[in-house]
Amino acid sequence: MPVAAAAPLISSVQKLVLYETRARYFLVGSNPAETKYRVLKIDRTEPKDLVIIDDKHVYTQQEVRELLGRLDLGNRTKMGQKGSSGLSRAVSAFGIVGFVRFLEGYYIVLITKRRKMADIGGHAIYKIEDTNMIYIPNDSVRVSHPDEARYLRIFQNVDLSSNFYFSYSYDLSHSLQYNLTVLRMPLETLKTETTQTRQDSFDIFEDEGLSTQGGSGVFGICSKPYEKYVWNGKLLEAVRTSIHRDWLLYIIHGFCGQSKLLIYGRPIYVTLIARRSSKFAGTRFLKRGSNCEGDVANEVETEQILYDASVMSFSAGSYSSYVQVRGSVPLYWSQDISTMMPKPPITLDQADPYAHVAALHFDQMLQRFGSPIIILNLVKEREKRKHERILSEELVAAVTYLNQFLPPEHAIIYIPWDMAKYTKSKLCNVLDRLNVIAESVVKKTGFFVNRPDSYCSILRPDEKWNELGGCVVSTGRLQTGVLRTNCVDCLDRTNTAQFMVGKCALAYQLYSLGLIDKPNLQFDTDAVRLFEELYEDHGDTLSLQYGGSQLVHRVKTYRKIAPWTQHSKDIMQTLSRYYSNAFSDADRQDSINLFLGVFKPAEGKPHLWELPTDFYLHHKNTLSLSQTRQSYTYWWSTGVLKHLPLPFDEVTCAENRRKLTVKKFHKYEEEIDIHNEFFRPYELSSFDETFCLAMTNSTRDFMPKNVGIDPSPFTVRKPDETGKSVLGNKNNREETVLQRKTAASAPPPPSEEAVSSSSEDDSGTDKEDEGAVSQRSTPVKVTDTGDNTKISENVVQSTKDVYGVNLSDIPSEEDLAIYARFVQLGQSQHKQDKGSQQFCSKHPLDKVINLIPISSFSQDNIYEVQPPRADRKSIEIFHAHIQAGRGNMQPLGKDDFLMYREYIRNRYM
Repeated sequence: MPVAAAAPLISSVQKLVLYETRARYFLVGSNPAETKYRVLKIDRTEPKDLVIIDDKHVYTQQEVRELLGRLDLGNRTKMGQKGSSGLSRAVSAFGIVGFVRFLEGYYIVLITKRRKMADIGGHAIYKIEDTNMIYIPNDSVRVSHPDEARYLRIFQNVDLSSNFYFSYSYDLSHSLQYNLTVLRMPLETLKTETTQTRQDSFDIFEDEGLSTQGGSGVFGICSKPYEKYVWNGKLLEAVRTSIHRDWLLYIIHGFCGQSKLLIYGRPIYVTLIARRSSKFAGTRFLKRGSNCEGDVANEVETEQILYDASVMSFSAGSYSSYVQVRGSVPLYWSQDISTMMPKPPITLDQADPYAHVAALHFDQMLQRFGSPIIILNLVKEREKRKHERILSEELVAAVTYLNQFLPPEHAIIYIPWDMAKYTKSKLCNVLDRLNVIAESVVKKTGFFVNRPDSYCSILRPDEKWNELGGCVVSTGRLQTGVLRTNCVDCLDRTNTAQFMVGKCALAYQLYSLGLIDKPNLQFDTDAVRLFEELYEDHGDTLSLQYGGSQLVHRVKTYRKIAPWTQHSKDIMQTLSRYYSNAFSDADRQDSINLFLGVFKPAEGKPHLWELPTDFYLHHKNTLSLSQTRQSYTYWWSTGVLKHLPLPFDEVTCAENRRKLTVKKFHKYEEEIDIHNEFFRPYELSSFDETFCLAMTNSTRDFMPKNVGIDPSPFTVRKPDETGKSVLGNKNNREETVLQRKTAASAPPPPSEEAVSSSSEDDSGTDKEDEGAVSQRSTPVKVTDTGDNTKISENVVQSTKDVYGVNLSDIPSEEDLAIYARFVQLGQSQHKQDKGSQQFCSKHPLDKVINLIPISSFSQDNIYEVQPPRADRKSIEIFHAHIQAGRGNMQPLGKDDFLMYREYIRNRYM
């Protein structure tokens, strides 16, 4: 069945301006080029209701100016008065977080600052830097309430400028595998969905012009977000059905980091995205185990994405990803913090002999990830006093019960491993054992890659490659199943275990893209150092969000190479985590409950701060009995078992098709043109501020400056040969320039209220220097020109220093003969049949980007770009431009005068 040409839909509302009158707010949104506009009208005369009108019309720039001019004129206090404007500009923004109401009227939350954090195939991922919360009703109708200000403070305790991310064109709530699988849907399916979209569309301008485009169009696809990982779903609930989807911006909470791995100049982007669940969310000791719906505490989905940045296209580029999950043990359990103990006792709150909540939890995982579900349980097995072992015994019983009813090939795999015990032993290497577990896990689940196996892999197959699991399809490989790692807190031990599994998967990903000859990576290489730093930033950020402090035990702790100075820092982290858990976590939990809509203030109900516990808010079965009861034996959802090992969410069926919005565009329309979205040709850009230059670079930041022989990022370095160690002592100003700032996605420095730590286990005391903790996304700029000059001299080295040899002045005759034969082979290889090249489309841009395969093997095609052929008129314009630069101005014609007159009329009249 043929696959349709499809692309993700790009939101046309990326710049917003809020205008206000006494009676209304007017929110004007535009695309980045400011050629298309939409307008929302928000009523300010309603004291408690939200009245929003979207006229569904797409305005031009001229139409918007005329509209705002009429609104300004009509809202002045006196007709014709110029002194007081009737329409004033309130704020500029980049998106709507949502609308929220406490006890008075509604507020609108706008994103006023953003920062680009990552790029996936040209699709930008932004971090929220600042927001603005504006009260909608005007003062004349406002009904004051004494508790409104307190709710407002609690709501604003959720710092939206810390680790919240969004994208205008990429669905962050789903994995890369899901997003690319949707784009490869069969052609007939998309045609059907397009017809239904036209019939059900509420936008009368949405399908305008489709009939004139014929069959050369591209399907634009937008999928429904995965609600579990969307944090502003409740804030958008009031307007989701009444306004155009371009206004809706879904944000995730967690971590996002990206670094560039340079392999002899070839840019490979390594991206780490962590999505924190918005269900049963909260702080460390206040949210443990699971709620009645199978949502567990501290549930985070971590995805590592690898792609070749030299080709920016989801269809032609090479992309790979691997997903793993962390989360609390899916049982009814808790810890009582009223005893003021560093490690409160673990208690099982409810008996669950039929593993009801565990069944709901694993059913969700089977739908999203397929089978097998692999559990890596890192809690302690041997203890003098039974503490963590309580969870292990209950989890084993639950998994054993559930596996009775699953087919053996899809059974849940349980791997218990006491990591703390191995860490204490001087004879055992923790990471070696984790590496063995990681190999077995990746072989069972496989990973995602959007291209078939390389021809070189077929010629030189690797033993480990042939044993790889997952699902092999014509377009590449799919990951089926997922690893679920847990300890008690799912912080320190879990992060190290996830790093080792991610390192193993990274080797397979690099091998699948033809970048290394064997799927194996060694420690102390530039590639692994880069990946390790990404994972430690990831672990620090997630630990601060849930536990109140950064990681206590890191990868260097378990490698036993951490500096001795870490001992004192471990003690301080432990004390600060304990302080946070005891005194500030309750306020943070109230803020999260209010932000996520778990608690909704209302007249006549107890206030949030008056509740003795939030147990009843998160466990809905305590307030009302469920009308449907789940089967004790057939505990999975309908249709899930039929499609295993594939995840049900990625199967082409009627239920999943209803989650898609499909439209047809011409291939150069802004809504699906990622080239236009990424390069922004209409904006003035600075080369120094380009994102790809600011991100972490393996060659610049990790490769030794005196390497001499092998600049490969896969070469093992000595401890004193790292890119950081050769910088000299800390007093050197040169280190300051190469030192990276802690990413905005990483949390702020620890304070007495926000940072605390209680060691997750009593194993290991070494830890890496926290000065190295950063996401490495932007360089620190130093204005001292003398120092910058000195650094430039050190960076630019001779050929002898870099490669170990000096280039010969004149090649030998033997070398010239070899080169001549090589050129002849290349010429015969790259011959193209010029007569077979036919351009079917008449669009003027078709000849600009012409990709021609130059390899005999279709699996390994690379592309060369033919320069565009300029027509005669374009050449004349160019020559006239050159002459104007030399001062030779050509006389203006009639068309020029008309064009200038039209410009003046639109601009100033």
